[in-house]
Amino acid sequence: MADQPNIVLICTDHFRGDSLSRLGHPVAETPHLDSLSLEGAIFPHGYTPCPSCVPARRSLMTGQTPYSQGVVGYKDGVPWDYDVTMAGELTKAGYQTINIGKTHFNPPRKHLGFEQLILSSDHNEWLVKQPGIDVNKIAHGVPGNSWMARPSHLPETLMEETWLVSRAGDFLRKRDPTRPFFLCLSFNGPHPPLCPPQVYYDQFINREMPAPAVGEWAHRHAEEAGFPLDVDTWRGKIPDHLNQRARAAYFAFLAYLDAQVGRFFNMMRQQGVLNDTFILFTSDHGEMLGDHNLWRKTYGYEASAQVPFVMRFPSQLGVEMNQEVDSVVGWEDIMPTFLDLAGAPIPDTVEGKSMLPLLRGDMEGWREYYHGEHSPCYHPENANQYLTDGKWKYIWNPITGEEQLFNLTNDPLECTELSGNAGHQETLELWRGRMVQELAPRNEGLSDGEKLIPGAVPVVVGGDPNDMHLGYLGT
Repeated sequence: MADQPNIVLICTDHFRGDSLSRLGHPVAETPHLDSLSLEGAIFPHGYTPCPSCVPARRSLMTGQTPYSQGVVGYKDGVPWDYDVTMAGELTKAGYQTINIGKTHFNPPRKHLGFEQLILSSDHNEWLVKQPGIDVNKIAHGVPGNSWMARPSHLPETLMEETWLVSRAGDFLRKRDPTRPFFLCLSFNGPHPPLCPPQVYYDQFINREMPAPAVGEWAHRHAEEAGFPLDVDTWRGKIPDHLNQRARAAYFAFLAYLDAQVGRFFNMMRQQGVLNDTFILFTSDHGEMLGDHNLWRKTYGYEASAQVPFVMRFPSQLGVEMNQEVDSVVGWEDIMPTFLDLAGAPIPDTVEGKSMLPLLRGDMEGWREYYHGEHSPCYHPENANQYLTDGKWKYIWNPITGEEQLFNLTNDPLECTELSGNAGHQETLELWRGRMVQELAPRNEGLSDGEKLIPGAVPVVVGGDPNDMHLGYLGT
């Protein structure tokens, strides 16, 4: 583009792709995000390439698939050694670049191309200095991956998300006005602990919540779970009143985040930059929230792998507003989209594609389907490779060889598993063949180009096959 627009990326953590009121969710309240899409576009079929924090964010920052960026599952402590990054390329293109909030980079203070960093840990340091506050932000006692829920012990004004938006406001006021800016505003919420501010908790706790979706194929995740359930369990059925509380707190947290996003939009409007800025709201992955007796993330199921993609366009983009784009997109498409907006070259290392042609109605050359994956994490058999075109979903477990097939058009909650259905064998073979071709060039030996071959999947590409990083203690 002749005039480089400002670019804002708003990232969340654990925000399910179906949890937008615009998409008809019966409980979610996201009026500011709905308004964002009214002046831009929403992609109902947005996905994460690897449904947990670290690998998804590596793909985001490099524009690469998990296999190419080197980490196909969750593992802390692996250095982020990348020469070409989203922030780095935008800095080269003349942007003032800043990250405010979560990064998960290693080491944590590595800039990865950003000129400025403000991290979640900076909020922790600020919080303990506030009058009357002599405890940290998790003093409520709810663990960081738990199904437990309650209101936060902190007032809304001291919550991390509120503080991050305030720092974003500081940046808008003090930025260099002679340069376009790239701001990544990255929230930890609604990542557990599910502890929203009291006012939002109160708005949701007595509302009727949709019950967890549990397919016949998923009963084993309740039957095989240990007893009593660990507070951080990855599977198992909890009592109905606790499920109600978890879901109410989750959607309350989403409403709180939506309000903070709206607060940030008002700051942009006051600074006169809103109409010159391209905004993308998304999440690194979703949250199972008890669906199919599963919790947390890493799965190829919609609740875990599908994420929001909501855009607002700058006035100079010149495309139709209030679009719903059916194409399947993913996190590796964000970097090339931003570089395309900036008029900057897209490096050869980038595997994603710019989404700008889709906004102009040009679907030529776009992918037929999307591939995502995750190595084992909570259990040796907790691994998946998935493919989807937004209408069908094929999931293959590379450890056990188990296959699953879902018709998302008729069954968006994936309750009816069709791989054993005689009437869907042709469809199953089509998707299996696609997975065979997807994995054939890789070095794990999961495909020989003709069939799928179950085997070990190390979390770091080319690493020890026995290093599957089973990062969970318990059943």
